Amino acid sequence: MKFKIEKKLAGGLGRAGVLETAHGIIHTPAFVPVGTKASVKALTPEQVSALGGEVILANTYHLYLQPGDELVAQAGGLHKFMNWNGPIITDSGGFQVFSLGAAFGKEISKITKITDPSLLIPERFDDNSAPRLAKIGQDGVSFKSHLDGSLHYITPEKSIAIQHNLGADIIFAFDECTSPVEDLRYQEDALERTHRWAERSLQEHEKLNKDNKVALFGIVQGGRDESLRKKSANFIKNLNFDGFGIGGSFAKEDMSSAVKWVNEILPEDKPRHLLGIGEPEDLFMGVENGVDLFDCVAPTRNARNGTLYTKCGKINIMNEKFKEDFSPIDEGCGCYTCPNYTSAYLAHLFRGKEMLAATLASIHNLYFIINLVKKIRQSILDGNFREFREEFFTFYR
Repeated sequence: MKFKIEKKLAGGLGRAGVLETAHGIIHTPAFVPVGTKASVKALTPEQVSALGGEVILANTYHLYLQPGDELVAQAGGLHKFMNWNGPIITDSGGFQVFSLGAAFGKEISKITKITDPSLLIPERFDDNSAPRLAKIGQDGVSFKSHLDGSLHYITPEKSIAIQHNLGADIIFAFDECTSPVEDLRYQEDALERTHRWAERSLQEHEKLNKDNKVALFGIVQGGRDESLRKKSANFIKNLNFDGFGIGGSFAKEDMSSAVKWVNEILPEDKPRHLLGIGEPEDLFMGVENGVDLFDCVAPTRNARNGTLYTKCGKINIMNEKFKEDFSPIDEGCGCYTCPNYTSAYLAHLFRGKEMLAATLASIHNLYFIINLVKKIRQSILDGNFREFREEFFTFYR
């Protein structure tokens, strides 16, 4: 893997670059559509490529359980299995440790509002009545499959072996993503664990990566605490990773600070991926603070729920006013959906629960987000990033 910075953002950490992988080039900053189970929901790989996607991210945990990483290896790896010719990234499964453990059955995501202490979750596993599917130990994570209840144990070594079987171009070290409402003491324990797991992930990767085609990214954690974030960035940057993920949980209000703390420390000549973030305001913030890659399920998940991005903000296509609206979702949008179908038609598809609704909406939302990041990239090259941001948010509410 090679990474070259083409131009830096004056007065910020942002940059436009080119990331070269075994399966092609990614022009950074770039948005990475999520194909959790080796499929970007409701879309073919050709459609994802046609709307501007250069790379996709698949989920290690889900593919390990179904159809199994060994079966994917037999099929010739994810690229052949799913007929995607471009670069593929796999995450480590660490986020599922959070969503199946601390967050299981609760309305908690990795981004939260600054919350009151009553939401603190005792993330120690002495509460046997809790409906958690994942339990964290010092060496790895034991979890019950959400599919059939079977018991599994994932260590850093196993996560790396699974990802090598899947055959991705960029893989991630196994980490623990903690809850944004967890207390400092637990964040410290989890960070020590993540750092040990990073070293073990790297050792296993070096054993398996004989042809040097796979890049391994280390993950910086530390929750919302400045000293922990900086400690993690300093630790991870000194290991021989090809790039870095910024993981874990944030309060929306302090995400930009956390990203900046980390990227001021990480080496400039390696790519950085902000994991699981994808709303327009967060994309501008991330790029300005030195992020090169973003992935998020939001564009496709929103699309399937009838929430669509437009240059004036998000709309809900199920609103009554769209029933007789024969204009496109977003006037002037260059996606396949907008010139060919009206808002009224999409509203009809959603009301009628037609499968095509998800496809047309997902094409539009992914096109909007992917190409927003492409425009942000171009604004860095043209030297007018801040003007472009101001212009975008003049209309986007």
